[in-house]
Amino acid sequence: MRLVLGSSSPRRRELLAQIGVTPDRIAAPEIDETPRKGEGPRPYCLRMAREKAAAVAIAPGEIVLSADTTVAAGRRILGKPADEAEAEGFLRLLSGRRHRVVTAVALRREDRAWAREVVTAVRFKRLSEEEIAAYLRSGEWRGKAGGYAIHGLAGPLIPWISGSFTGVVGLPLAETANLLRAAGYPVALDGPAK
Repeated sequence: MRLVLGSSSPRRRELLAQIGVTPDRIAAPEIDETPRKGEGPRPYCLRMAREKAAAVAIAPGEIVLSADTTVAAGRRILGKPADEAEAEGFLRLLSGRRHRVVTAVALRREDRAWAREVVTAVRFKRLSEEEIAAYLRSGEWRGKAGGYAIHGLAGPLIPWISGSFTGVVGLPLAETANLLRAAGYPVALDGPAK
């Protein structure tokens, strides 16, 4: 069985390596990621992961793994900031508050599909003007849901999480490993492939 990663995220490739999985090919889908009117963060994220998996063409014997990560401040969806001003707005909104990070994983082969969402609560410390300015200058906010990377320079700004750290990074490993096993794909610690 060959695994297709339906994502161009280097973080997702690194996380998969932690469970002994190396994709056979990468096929990042191009889909419309606009939330629907009134759509909440959890349904939106799950829909995005499923649509990404459905948009990737696979051959017989291949499975595709796709994921989506969304930061939610209440019912507000904080996607990837369009520019530095939006990233600053996100940081100010999250400063001193708890929010949720939703990551959905979808797996599809020819005849079946699986999906799972994981919600993690995250709290930012109250950010100083200097911390906000320094983080914006770093450029790390680019391409990151909610405008931050917990595994990078934002790590020291986050004193508390409840849930999956790897889910916040972009791929909840325990749940991903279980989905791969359900599809018959071996992961680390499973022993030799059958």
